[in-house]
Amino acid sequence: MTEGHPGFDPGPRTSSFHSAPTIETEQLTLRAWTKADFQPWYAIMQQPEVHRHFGPDPIGLEECWRRLSAAVGGWQLLGFGTWAVERKADGNLVGNVGLFNAWRDLKPEFGEEPEMGWIFAAETHGQGLALEACRAALIWAESHLDSTPIWAIIAPENEPSLKLAAKLGFETLHETAYHGEPTVVLRRPSWR
Repeated sequence: MTEGHPGFDPGPRTSSFHSAPTIETEQLTLRAWTKADFQPWYAIMQQPEVHRHFGPDPIGLEECWRRLSAAVGGWQLLGFGTWAVERKADGNLVGNVGLFNAWRDLKPEFGEEPEMGWIFAAETHGQGLALEACRAALIWAESHLDSTPIWAIIAPENEPSLKLAAKLGFETLHETAYHGEPTVVLRRPSWR
């Protein structure tokens, strides 16, 4: 068990994962994405409280499928990726969390260093579930990946995500424009 995180065992240290390992927390299961997650995930991404931080309009089916496919593929290509987040109380998909490499056209470039992201259904906002999932993902990363900084980008008006990032150890570097929209660039220092 990892000290300070009862009930959480990150497993053996390796970076050659080809599928998302399952992680159990008090209220959540972080697990591999499945095809059955597509429609529930698409419904979450249509919620105005969710998509407003990604642009004025919700993403379409095609883009949602592309993102889900990339989430699955990250594990095979990189040895890390994102998890589908399921609430234990009812078994519902409530979000996604994890690490990825999006090769964003930003300065400074993130390069091979992973980026972290999280998106949760509106019904879960303010309940601490994103924090619980993000902490589990970071514990996994620190147990399985070589020490590295982790990046994040967040819309400046997304105060809850900026506060969550600060709790997770991310530091604001600067604000820039990304696809014409104001964007805060953050970085979490290497853990060793």
